[in-house]
Amino acid sequence: MPRIALLFGLFLLVASPAAGSAAERPNVLLICVDDLKPTIGCFGDPVAVTPNIDALAKRGVRFDSAYCNQAVCSPSRNSLMTGLRPQTIGVYDLPTHFRLATAELTAQDPQRGEVVTLSQHFKNNGYLAQGLGKIYHIGHGNIDDKASWSVPSWRPKGPSYVLDANVKNIVPDAKGKKRGPATESADVSDETYGDGKIAMETIERIAEAKKNPEQPFFIAAGFLKPHLPFVAPKKYWDLYHPTELPMPEVTSPPTDAPTYAGTSGGELRNYSDMRIKGPIDSSTTRHLIHGYYAATSYADAQIGKVIAAIDDYGFADNTIIVLWGDHGWHLGDHGMWCKHTNYEQAARIPVIIAAPGAARDASTSAMMETVDIYPTLVELAGIETARNLDGVSQAAVVRDPSQHVRDYVTHVYPRSSRLGRAIRNSRYRMVQWKEIGAKPDSAEMELYDYKTDPLETQNIASKSPEVVAKMVAILDQQPDPKPQWKSVKQRAAAAEKLKQDQQKRAQNAKSRTAMFAKRDRDQDGFLTLEEFLLHQPDPDEAPKRFPKFDKNNDQKLSEDEFVHP
Repeated sequence: MPRIALLFGLFLLVASPAAGSAAERPNVLLICVDDLKPTIGCFGDPVAVTPNIDALAKRGVRFDSAYCNQAVCSPSRNSLMTGLRPQTIGVYDLPTHFRLATAELTAQDPQRGEVVTLSQHFKNNGYLAQGLGKIYHIGHGNIDDKASWSVPSWRPKGPSYVLDANVKNIVPDAKGKKRGPATESADVSDETYGDGKIAMETIERIAEAKKNPEQPFFIAAGFLKPHLPFVAPKKYWDLYHPTELPMPEVTSPPTDAPTYAGTSGGELRNYSDMRIKGPIDSSTTRHLIHGYYAATSYADAQIGKVIAAIDDYGFADNTIIVLWGDHGWHLGDHGMWCKHTNYEQAARIPVIIAAPGAARDASTSAMMETVDIYPTLVELAGIETARNLDGVSQAAVVRDPSQHVRDYVTHVYPRSSRLGRAIRNSRYRMVQWKEIGAKPDSAEMELYDYKTDPLETQNIASKSPEVVAKMVAILDQQPDPKPQWKSVKQRAAAAEKLKQDQQKRAQNAKSRTAMFAKRDRDQDGFLTLEEFLLHQPDPDEAPKRFPKFDKNNDQKLSEDEFVHP
């Protein structure tokens, strides 16, 4: 293809001196899949039709205990590409470009140097680094990272929907973004939608690489499905009978868990046919699950085409292939949808690594974090070690799946002003919820025992303080998490808002102190219910508020209880 050939030619003119010596090194194919949880045949799902991912597992190592570093798109992909956790960078949202935060990280600690991404590191070591499809999160104000690629990254252009009824139902959501229905099943070719186009473009790049065997390649192919909307050609929907699909076993949040720990599924509710209130009924649940499985099978088919091209063009014996899902997904379990939590269904991800000379048709229980992919690929490729990564190399596990290099993994999720820091070992997950920088005793805790409660029905933190203490001690060995990065303008605005909020609280406290003194007729420092009801503008409703103030339930209100409810 002339356009690609031109790009390759331009790269060869500017390739680093290491390019010649890099010719003996293995190629890398990194396959990223958006919102893919381990609903995959080789991971034990009896319903999933995923023959191509299953075949990849037979030529490599399946990681059964792999976890993302945050269950949302952009921070998870930042972790993959930088080898740094979100709490190290200070980016937990979608809009913030990681380079803004990492530049400040370097400025604060010049000795660590500039953050070099995974593909950039391979590029610096003589590889032709290409990004196709979705690797970084682009959107919500975020952009690609040009420094990561040898040639401009490529993204497909095509329709999200093809059925007239669905196109007509594309309407703005609450934020003005146009959204159609949550699903589509159309009798069209694979190449109609984005993932089919990504597969074809990736195959062309692999074919072009054959023309220059002296140039090792790093190709990152990012597939879009099964991310919402669950859109796939009809033939993939037809692989499943709706009544045979697995339905959620637990449909309510864990008992005794903080109410904010779950997710409302707002991402799903943005779609034009899902703007309903209350629980999603069983019929809709089944249809959405059908759509997720169909979209997974569609992505699997495209992955198979790309891996077949690696084989057909003679690269099989000298290419490292990695399959990675950016995070999991709630499919109605706990009554939740989408990602955005620290629970198992959102945090656990599929990872398969196939490397020349390494183990084949093997699985491992070795714990892995997304940040481990970077150092693992570097070691397997035999190039120089990258500096200052949070991840550890799992290359030893890829060669011998009985090995373990981690005793636990960590991940995070923010909720308003709180950050939920999670630590997961082979048996337990503990989550510590508190504001960044706040005292430890201000934290709310979650603890789940997957040996006795694999479906996370009961938070047992209060019943197992010794386990919590041990896991907190391990978590405390990590650096304090950074707050969400903000620009100078954003920080100034936040400081002004904080100042105004403090002034309002002070004025409110002063006013309520005066109200307390006026109601405290006997001047004993407490308000009885009778005194509390004095001067209330709504005497019929006011008695209902009294118990909310009476925190110690002693039937009277101290000044502190009244002033600071």
